[in-house]
Amino acid sequence: MIPSQLLTSIKEQAKKLKRVVVLPDAADERTQKAARILADERITYPVLIGNEDQIRSTAASSNVPLNGVRIIDPVKSDKLSDFSNIFFNLRKHKGLSITEARTLVVHPLFFGAMMVREGMADGSVAGSLSTTGDVLRAAIQVIGLREGISVASSFFLIVFPHRVFSFADCAVLPDPTADQLADIAIVTAENHQKLTREEPRVAMLSFSTKGSASHPLVEKVQQATAILKRKSPNLLADGELQLDAAIVPRVARSKAPGSPVDGNANILIFPDLNAANIGYKLAERLGGAQAIGPIVQGLNKPAFDLSRGCSVEDIVNTVAINCVLAA
Repeated sequence: MIPSQLLTSIKEQAKKLKRVVVLPDAADERTQKAARILADERITYPVLIGNEDQIRSTAASSNVPLNGVRIIDPVKSDKLSDFSNIFFNLRKHKGLSITEARTLVVHPLFFGAMMVREGMADGSVAGSLSTTGDVLRAAIQVIGLREGISVASSFFLIVFPHRVFSFADCAVLPDPTADQLADIAIVTAENHQKLTREEPRVAMLSFSTKGSASHPLVEKVQQATAILKRKSPNLLADGELQLDAAIVPRVARSKAPGSPVDGNANILIFPDLNAANIGYKLAERLGGAQAIGPIVQGLNKPAFDLSRGCSVEDIVNTVAINCVLAA
């Protein structure tokens, strides 16, 4: 599936779902242009969160009409008091005061996350102005982690002309534990299936295949694979596998005979951030793949982070993915 076909498919899925997505970096011209496209193409119902005067001033300067696009100014919202109390109760065990809670909730990232938490929106997309740390902090503190999943992580869709992979975790966790690797594999498999409609086939990657090397780094992947199979026994998954044994059937039959993945993995779980970041960039820069992401996962509801160098098209595509993963 070529990148344009995949993204078209995701947008068509999003249109049918009719989701509401908040955009907390609403003072950004790119975000406003993306909101206009999202509304016009009926991909989602975008909601711009922030200082209304500033948003309208920026839009006017950029000639971006915002008719039909909802704007919520946290300072003026009748939900501010309720949201402040909810957030205070969530974080008071950390020593947060009600005054501090209100100060945080009035920030668009936190206010948008509260809307998602309280069911007033289905997801959030930010990062064109905000840092990754700030985006994830608001999401984790307000929306929280999904039950049974130990950590927030990320994945990239890696799209070649006739094959789509998901690589994880390429952006968040430097050195995941065995338990965390298993959870990363579980959520990546689910999200890959939602976006591509393919059956997930997971390879837990290592420099060893089925005990060909002995090392603590190999043992971590072996333990992660055992945990994964215990938590998701019906998932097609195998490890530890070298990359060629994961994606080349001929090699798999030689190195890992009887593997349930059989050299046809479409989800590659890397043992650490070094390997994952290098791996996706090799696929993109030398292999010619399109890398879509990073896509944050593991939360109760989707809250995605953008690169601050993102384009309007990147924002539109990320919101469409957010809609589908909110299903």
